[in-house]
Amino acid sequence: MTLTTRLAVAVAGLALIAGVTPAQAVVAQQDAPTAAAAPVTVPALANWTAETGSYSFGRGTRIVAADRAARTTADTLADDLRSAGHGTVPVVSGGARTGDIVIDVRPSRKPLGAEGYELRAGKRLSVTGATATGAFYGTRTVLQLLARDDRVPAGRTVDVPEYEERGVGVCACYINISTDWLENLVREMAYNKLNRLLLELKVKSESHPEANTWGYYTKDEIRRLVALGAKYHVEIVPEINSPGHMDPWIENRPDLQLTDSDGNKQPSRLDITRPEAFAYYTSLIDEYAQVFTSTSWHMGADEYMLGSDFAKYPQVLAYARQKYGANATPQDAFIDFVNRVHTYAAAKGKKLRIWNDGLTGANTVPVAAGTTVEHWLNVAVKPSRLIAQGYPVMNAAYALYLVRGGFHSNTESLYDQSWDPRSFEGEKLTSREGITGAKISLWPDNGRGETENEVAVDTEPALRHIAQATWGAPHPDATYEDFLARGRAVGKAPGVVDLTRVPVADGTYTLRSGATTAGDFTVARTPDGYATLKSRTSGRCLEVRGGKLTLNVPLQPGTAVTEESCDPVNTLQRWVLDPAPGGYRLVNAITRMAVHISDDGRLVQYPPDQRTPAVWTLAAV
Repeated sequence: MTLTTRLAVAVAGLALIAGVTPAQAVVAQQDAPTAAAAPVTVPALANWTAETGSYSFGRGTRIVAADRAARTTADTLADDLRSAGHGTVPVVSGGARTGDIVIDVRPSRKPLGAEGYELRAGKRLSVTGATATGAFYGTRTVLQLLARDDRVPAGRTVDVPEYEERGVGVCACYINISTDWLENLVREMAYNKLNRLLLELKVKSESHPEANTWGYYTKDEIRRLVALGAKYHVEIVPEINSPGHMDPWIENRPDLQLTDSDGNKQPSRLDITRPEAFAYYTSLIDEYAQVFTSTSWHMGADEYMLGSDFAKYPQVLAYARQKYGANATPQDAFIDFVNRVHTYAAAKGKKLRIWNDGLTGANTVPVAAGTTVEHWLNVAVKPSRLIAQGYPVMNAAYALYLVRGGFHSNTESLYDQSWDPRSFEGEKLTSREGITGAKISLWPDNGRGETENEVAVDTEPALRHIAQATWGAPHPDATYEDFLARGRAVGKAPGVVDLTRVPVADGTYTLRSGATTAGDFTVARTPDGYATLKSRTSGRCLEVRGGKLTLNVPLQPGTAVTEESCDPVNTLQRWVLDPAPGGYRLVNAITRMAVHISDDGRLVQYPPDQRTPAVWTLAAV
């Protein structure tokens, strides 16, 4: 047990005598009059040398950019201090004085690495990194230190991450996730020193308009998200899963679909034997490069034969044997496709990433060197073997998943086990060598199972846990409740938008849009921060219903918005009242499409770039 942990246990014991909870006591460590107490942050500071006195933030505080390399970081800190309610803090160059925050980038400080920093608190608060990224992470600590108090105890820390990749994976595939939600996630990731957002999603295509089924993102939406990621040192890595799970792209392209031995087309499977299929996929890589700046490309490569097997597709084996000889297997054709994508991506300056479950050991053709493998499923080829073969491996264990309407990571259990990225599905390693890091994954298997706001609540402790386990020691506090208290102490990231706020009070309103009067509806806030709209006439609630379901969600544009029996657990009856000039747009909490009034006066849902959303005025009844 470390000195810090012993201190935490002792403080917790004294707290029980004093009549406060151990969680409150952990937060109180920040103010405890002891040389061993480190200020409370997430991730926890790995070391802290206490000194006499304290730093005080006040009206005269300035941010001093010690050189040009520190200026952007200083400007971002000023923005975030303002967002956090600390007022406007000027950014200056030149000499520092008492009360200032000094940002310095010194490449000579090589032991700090690419992301580490040194922080000193005294008459001034000084952050030094060997790179601008390191200095940036030091400013995240500054923000957390000032989250509760304008006073910081004097001391010094050198804080360097254990792992290179500290991530969150989000499948915004099939089910659109609002850009507001994703932007909040980027800010929270940066605040907790996470640096990789691995994002599977569809960008609206100009080259392949037949693929533009909902839910997609416009290129301008992605450009704004990527710019925010760059500002906050979160690399956003795009993924188009292939050659399986391709139905969002090729459901209207039967010529690219794999055909089974009975002549049935498979909309989810790309025909890897056809050169047209490879050309199609690489054209999507090129189109994504117009908006994503990441130096990595994630091609997924998981579950190609989910619910089937290669025996039903004899053309795949024929292709493999034609290319690799009589001993080739169907799996070799799959690896061949992965490797061709690797070569194409490398020529564009991008490193390839894949999931691990397709690496069953049935192949004679090896995966191209340098391919990062994200290990999520226990299959025959273990992480230790992949690392021994030289592949970078990221821990994306299923134990870290949060699935809408399904499995949820047991963060408390993982914390109590002192889980760290060496603990894979099916294997625990003794060394960190070859492990790039770890990520939590958010998946929409039942798209209507939970709303975005509910997912945000579920994600918060898991996000902080993965930040702690990848940056530093996996168990900084005596109990899980103590760790949660640590998170509550630092609070939300500056600039995070409260998406649970309903902009009108509960009550009954007449809804009008232009010449259309929808009727009188009772608006009531739901516990997760949306609104239900119950007709005063019928006693029923507005809901999106009908059309083709995808992951249990009606995702077809033009699907009717109707009045149905009110059901408090039916998430399709929850709505966002999105402020717009002259009133509000009604956006469904799950489908993320807005209500539009058709030419014949019906209420239907459409993406806002396809049909102009109706703007509703709400007049109190």
